[in-house]
Amino acid sequence: MPRPARDASARAAAGHGGAGRDTRVSAAPGRATADSPGPRAADLVADAVRSGILSGDLAPGTPLREEELSATHGVSRHTARTALTRLAGERLVTAEPYRGVRVSLLDDDALIALQQLRCALETEALRIVRDRGIHPPDVDAALDSLADAEASGDWPATLDAHARVHFALVDAAGSPRIAEEYRRLDSEMHLLLTHVRPAYAAGTLTAEHRAYVRAALDEPERAVRAHLDHSTRAIIDGRRGR
Repeated sequence: MPRPARDASARAAAGHGGAGRDTRVSAAPGRATADSPGPRAADLVADAVRSGILSGDLAPGTPLREEELSATHGVSRHTARTALTRLAGERLVTAEPYRGVRVSLLDDDALIALQQLRCALETEALRIVRDRGIHPPDVDAALDSLADAEASGDWPATLDAHARVHFALVDAAGSPRIAEEYRRLDSEMHLLLTHVRPAYAAGTLTAEHRAYVRAALDEPERAVRAHLDHSTRAIIDGRRGR
């Protein structure tokens, strides 16, 4: 399926790691400046870079240099370094000796490990939900949003709606620790799916998730594993152009 067109007004000047490419991210209104408090400035720089990564404007493998971030956002190199450290904590960027910091590239092994961790967290959350007889209060609205996004053909909106479905299930368990850890994984999954669009016919993703929600509320141990195994295969196949 064709990749969604990027909004030119949001496009950062980003290369694919080649020499001489401009990897700066345009600062949004209210951007960090040298006059901002350090931690707040680092948050704003991290937010801007994260947006560039998750929109696809900064491709996997793109180098991110402290001096360029410092100049673009009007902050010290220390602040730029702090922002990159935060993004490394989300696994959106990877720091390598002698190569510096680059936008992460998730290979198949990393995808499988990510899905295994998602499976453990989502299964436990849904086991709690089932045992307490809870119907996740936000899941029906999240599924409707997924249907609307999928019908529009807007892949970024579809990714956001897809995440909301899973968040609604996990959040219903009422466990702040599970919810926090689950959200840590969302940026990695979003990064991967920004660049890989599995071949779903219109409406298929929504139908699949409506069926998944029903099954997961009844048999989470089986349903979550089956759902994530299926999505892992779809992502790998999409990456290989099958």
